[in-house]
Amino acid sequence: VNSMAGNLTAQVRNIAEVTKAVANGDLSKKITVDVKGEILDLKNTINTMVDQLSSFASEVTRVAREVGTEGKLGGQAHVTGVAGTWKDLTDNVNSMAGNLTAQVRGIARVVTAVANGDLKRKLMLDAKGEIETLADTINEMIDTLATFADQVTTVAREVGIEGKLGGQAKVPGASGTWRDLTDNVNELAATLTTQLRAIAEVAIAVTKGDLTRSISVEAQGEVAVLKDNINQMIANLRETTQ
Repeated sequence: VNSMAGNLTAQVRNIAEVTKAVANGDLSKKITVDVKGEILDLKNTINTMVDQLSSFASEVTRVAREVGTEGKLGGQAHVTGVAGTWKDLTDNVNSMAGNLTAQVRGIARVVTAVANGDLKRKLMLDAKGEIETLADTINEMIDTLATFADQVTTVAREVGIEGKLGGQAKVPGASGTWRDLTDNVNELAATLTTQLRAIAEVAIAVTKGDLTRSISVEAQGEVAVLKDNINQMIANLRETTQ
């Protein structure tokens, strides 16, 4: 009787030690006591549980480290033999990692396209929360850039190629650098329009025999040289006709 009681005490204490360790997050302990029968089944069940929990913790830690710390996407937790809640937890971790991978790679593809000058791509993500906000912000940025590029191209084509003056770029919602760039393009187009129209007005007057006019528009660089030359030409013509 004493031997039986001693064996049972040792077995129960070993089992209690391991289960308490598991409850405290220590998955390094195993039941090692020599047992038989149903106690052996219990020992094997608990040891298998510890192995599965250890594998689960290791895999989840690996995936979390790869995705969250190392930036290595595409990782999945592999825990063999799990069922019930442990399988659900593993599936949830893998679903989270898979969604994050798809979202980040989708964002990377679109941002890379923008960096390469392709403004036709958009983020089509099934996302929520801050990821959804980020996707919306990037899509708005692309819309602004596309509008900016289209407007600047239109003004440049009209003024520089078609000779159509007076055009202005309109980029609704632009701010910061994009607003500054839009304003600079519009200022350039407006200045060029004013200068060329002033020159044209005086040139037309000269062709009609009116030598009283001169170009008074402000100009710099080569346009200033052209202005001065035309004014000098008009002055010379005026002297020769007096």
